[in-house]
Amino acid sequence: MSTAVQDVEFGWFIPTTGDGKYIGTELERESTAGYMIQVAQAAEEAGYTFALIPTGGGCLDAWIVGSAIATHTKVLRPLVAMRPGLISPITAARMATSLDYISNGRVAINVVTGGTPPDLVAMGDPLAFSHDERYERTLEFMTIVKEVLINSNTHKSKYLAANENYREIKKVHFKGKYYEIEGGASYPPPVQKPHPPIYFGGSSVAGKRTAAEIADVYLMWPEPLGWIEEQIDEMERIRKELRQEKGIDRQLRYGLRAQVLVRETEEAAWAAAWEIISKVDKKAVEQSNVRFTQTDAVGQKRQNQLRSESEENGYVIAPNLWAGLSIVRGGGAMMLVGTPEQVADRIIEYVDAGISSFIFSGYPNLEEAEITGKLLLPVVKRKLQQQKNTTVQL
Repeated sequence: MSTAVQDVEFGWFIPTTGDGKYIGTELERESTAGYMIQVAQAAEEAGYTFALIPTGGGCLDAWIVGSAIATHTKVLRPLVAMRPGLISPITAARMATSLDYISNGRVAINVVTGGTPPDLVAMGDPLAFSHDERYERTLEFMTIVKEVLINSNTHKSKYLAANENYREIKKVHFKGKYYEIEGGASYPPPVQKPHPPIYFGGSSVAGKRTAAEIADVYLMWPEPLGWIEEQIDEMERIRKELRQEKGIDRQLRYGLRAQVLVRETEEAAWAAAWEIISKVDKKAVEQSNVRFTQTDAVGQKRQNQLRSESEENGYVIAPNLWAGLSIVRGGGAMMLVGTPEQVADRIIEYVDAGISSFIFSGYPNLEEAEITGKLLLPVVKRKLQQQKNTTVQL
């Protein structure tokens, strides 16, 4: 499965819990509004077209940060988190349409179903320890959200009063296992039709089935190329099953959320990578190991396996793919490391496997956005164009 002739998008990351050159130690920079806006503007200048805003107990609210970023950028799209079970679907739809409206059609939605059970308990999620049920709830939640967003386009006219338009919108009525909605609606309609793009990650079978039904982009964390190809093959099998079972036949793109570090020489790149974890102490590693074992997320378990299997090899899990950060960092901790040509070649391999959306980050995010914008993105885009030209000639 190749996406070499398709448009490939590149996104960056907004650090909402602090930033710095090192992990596993006290961060050097506070995530003030000014700093996060600076990172967003640097990413936009570097050539990134969207920015992931994280969510979780230690993060600033993604919607507030996304609103601030949207008002200080021109192209960059904030990718903000919807968390089923922690907010009502009608409220979530209204937040999405409002941000899409004020950003002139630049919002994107990241559906976050899970997290660590302690975090979910702290947020008051009654399904904190019910993995598959959370995905059932997510399917209901996003079914309502999408219908509300689509129906919001049925208002009369932008020249009428908002309350009159709201009355004329086709209402949503839904009764399921987790939600019961009577007359749900949202105004104004989203600028993007029929709704902003929906990104979704979940490595379990339950997560993948939900993604196949509601997502536009299915996100994965970096793994060896063969592992990624297996995941895409599984998603395609699930899509085929849904066509047969429910008549659902939706297009789906694939994405990768990765750390990235490029330097002019391979030696400098690896030295910089190891420098990031040079201040990690034993206690931080022990605390992270406890946290990692508490997860019921299949994706995190796969990351744990890669870290364990690569420890004796300096955490190198594949050419230019490094698990060193994962000794203390959960989630998308795997890092692409090397020269611009090397890392670009790895990205092209992922593109050839079917990936068309990349979300990168680095330590610290401000400088690494600038470095990758100067050294990496031009090389990747050149190689993609060469592939397209070759395909056209064939």
